[in-house]
Order: sequence, then structure tokens, then C-alpha cells
Amino acid sequence: MRRRSAIALAVSVSLLPLTACGALDSVAGSDSSATPKKGDAITVGLLLPDKDTARFEKFDYPLIKEEVAALTNHKGKVVYANAEASVARQSRQFQQMIADKVDVVLVDALDAKAIASDVRKAKDAGIPVIAYDRLAQGPIDAYVSHDNELVGEVQGRSLVDKLGGKASTAKVVVMNGDPADPNTGLFKKGALSELQGKVNIVKQYDTTKWAPEIAKANMTKAIQAVGLNDIAAVYSANDGMAGAVIEALKEAGATRIPPVTGQDANLDAVQRIVAGQQYMTVYKSFLLEATNAAKIAVAKVQGHDIEFDALANDRVDSPTQKDIPAMLVPVVAVTKDNIKDTVVKDGVYTVDQICTAQYKAACAAIGLQ
Repeated sequence: MRRRSAIALAVSVSLLPLTACGALDSVAGSDSSATPKKGDAITVGLLLPDKDTARFEKFDYPLIKEEVAALTNHKGKVVYANAEASVARQSRQFQQMIADKVDVVLVDALDAKAIASDVRKAKDAGIPVIAYDRLAQGPIDAYVSHDNELVGEVQGRSLVDKLGGKASTAKVVVMNGDPADPNTGLFKKGALSELQGKVNIVKQYDTTKWAPEIAKANMTKAIQAVGLNDIAAVYSANDGMAGAVIEALKEAGATRIPPVTGQDANLDAVQRIVAGQQYMTVYKSFLLEATNAAKIAVAKVQGHDIEFDALANDRVDSPTQKDIPAMLVPVVAVTKDNIKDTVVKDGVYTVDQICTAQYKAACAAIGLQ
């Protein structure tokens, strides 16, 4: 993967203003010499992987639907299907979209390798495919996601910084994601580049389908093997698993939760950060990712090559394809010190949504009011 964004950008206190996603609006329409392949009455197929990750139903789908409508004078539509963590179901949903002759498919693949045959079928039918959030194999036309290796680096560095002078002797449990998810390897690579040689990794697990119940069971094993009071920190690749890890620690009798990482900025994770139970999460702007995916999809269908190239100006490689046009959106570490300047400022959550009765005192203690 060729990454154009500097690491310093990823760990800044706040992201680029979300209005930056309109920075290329001046490009839209400037491709006046191009003959669009389609008009505004287009159909975008959207395939998302699961409902356990809160962002997909709450943010990604509504944002993509809204942006497609805005870009097509409300003549375009989004046909949506969620695989609910079933690879077979996602394949059936993909094939149904091909049969229904959608104009373009945005797919967040549950299994990057397994989806390749469906991507090929779509291409054979003349339907462009854009990999969303996870890099699918097969002949995709573009990829829209975040710099996933950088996500892991930000998580790992956050743990090392939090451990400070105790890092070199700190016993750390590593909870990776699903091995079938291509992002997992990138998160893991980034995290280990920051953790290895700086902390003592005592246990490391992979988590099939990112299932919180599997993460909880593995954390229980780690506690039994290492000792509850000897675990200094836990690297968790996402928020769903972080919540399960924290549950396991509490059930084992922990009176103080060691630093635990996460990713996705789920509301319950932000509340755990407020309460001092989860140390950090990685905020990946859903608005930037979703709206720009919609822009790329519409530009591809309508033949606006200049806009497409301007949006997808990074390049990534998959095991089956080189030099894939890509947009990699910046990420930011969220701790209790910058909740207001990140997820609140960007309109992901309001203070009232975060600071419910259970968390009001903790919010007041950190100035989140």
C-alpha cells in the first residue's frame, strides 16, 4: 500500500473539517467534456457486512443513501443489503444485485477472498465494483477506506505512550480481528510495529468474525494464564471486542481496568472512555468515508473521469490486483481529552447522547458538558 498521508496527520487532535469532503465539489461538473455513461436515474448497490458494528446501519448506509440522492438530483437510489456476518448470504445478495442490473456495487466484503468470484461476475456483466472499508479481491475499480495499517499504529502507539516508563516490562494481551478480514492483517501489522520490542506481549488471539463473545472467552483464558493483576494493558482491534474484554476483566474481579484500545468510536465505547474503563478508540470519519464512496461510485457510473481520478488519487495493491485507485481517509485517536474536539465537533454524537444519567458525573469531571 502506498500511503500519501503523514502519520502526524492521523494523531492530530482533530480531523480535517468535515466540510473538506466538499472540497472537490468544484471538480464535480468540471468534467464537462466527458460524456456520462448514465444520467441521474442510477441504482447503487450497497453491500455491508454485519449489524454488530453499530456504524454500518447507523451511519454508513444513511450517509451513502443521502449523498447519492444529493449527487443525482434525487433521481438515483441505493439498494441496500446487510450480510449479518454470513459470507454465503453476502454472496447471494451480491448475485441478486447483478441479476437486478444495478449500475455499480459498493461492497464491504466479509471475506475478501471469497467475494472475488462475485466481483468477477459483476465485471463480466459490465457492473463496476468499488470495495468499501475492506479491500476485496478480484477486479475492483476502486477502494475507499482508511489507512488501516495506520489505524493499528495509532492504537499501538497510544498504548505504549499510556504505559510510559513501565512499557518495557508491561504484560500486554493482543486481541486481533477476524483473519478472513483483509483489514485485520493491516491493523495487526501497524499495531505490532509499535508494540513489539517495547512491551511484553504475553498472549495473542485472532477473533473469528470479530465476535465479542469469542473475544470475551479468549480474554478469560488470558486472565487465567497470565493473572488478572499482571495484565498491564490490552490491545483490542475494535470497540465491540473492547467491550467484551472489559466485561471479562470485570467478571474476573478487576477493580481497576487496565488501558484497553478500540476502533470505530461506537457510542458505548465513547461512554466507556468517559467512565475511564476504555482508554481510547480510533475515530474514522464515517462522513468522509461514506460521502466520498458515494461520490466515487456516481462519478464512475456517470463517466466523470476527472472527478473520479481526483477523488481516488491513492494507490493500493490486493493479492489479485495492483495499482487500484483508492481514497484513504485520515484517522484520529480519541481519548477522554479530545472527545469534544472529535466526535462531538463532527456531529457524530451530541453531548446529551454521550452524557446520559449514568455518565453525567464522569462527563462533568472531564469538562464534557
